[in-house]
Amino acid sequence: MSWKKIPKHHLAKVINIWPPFLGAGIRLVKLTPDFKFARVEMPLKKTNTNYVGVHFGGSLYSMTDPWYMLMIMEILGRDYIVWDKAASIRFKKPGKGRVSAEFKVENALIEAIKLEVQEKGKTEINLPVEIKNSDGVTVASVEKTIWISKKKS
Repeated sequence: MSWKKIPKHHLAKVINIWPPFLGAGIRLVKLTPDFKFARVEMPLKKTNTNYVGVHFGGSLYSMTDPWYMLMIMEILGRDYIVWDKAASIRFKKPGKGRVSAEFKVENALIEAIKLEVQEKGKTEINLPVEIKNSDGVTVASVEKTIWISKKKS
């Protein structure tokens, strides 16, 4: 499936039936039209529970996987190449019940990206995201490394 062919206003509906998210129960519950904020949630269910009855670590990571890349790609537009380059996850507490993650892309970050790409031809940025339980307690911290360059004309 080519995500680029999906109209932006249908993305939230389509991504919620994407098999890796559907199987784990990951749901995009909010995506602002400007792509500067997204919220993802995942309940604890049989398809994402590990051996000891809490959220499977791979499902926790999966709920954070595409968002910063997708959001920055949409904000910057077709003149840029945006890739997920690396990620790390640190588990802090067992994930029980519904968990969520919020992704925010500030205007200052976009301006800094554009400036560095203009000056150096590319940039890498590290973006943190916290996965929290329904009480607001962090169960895992993720850091995403995003690589960005300008497309060659």
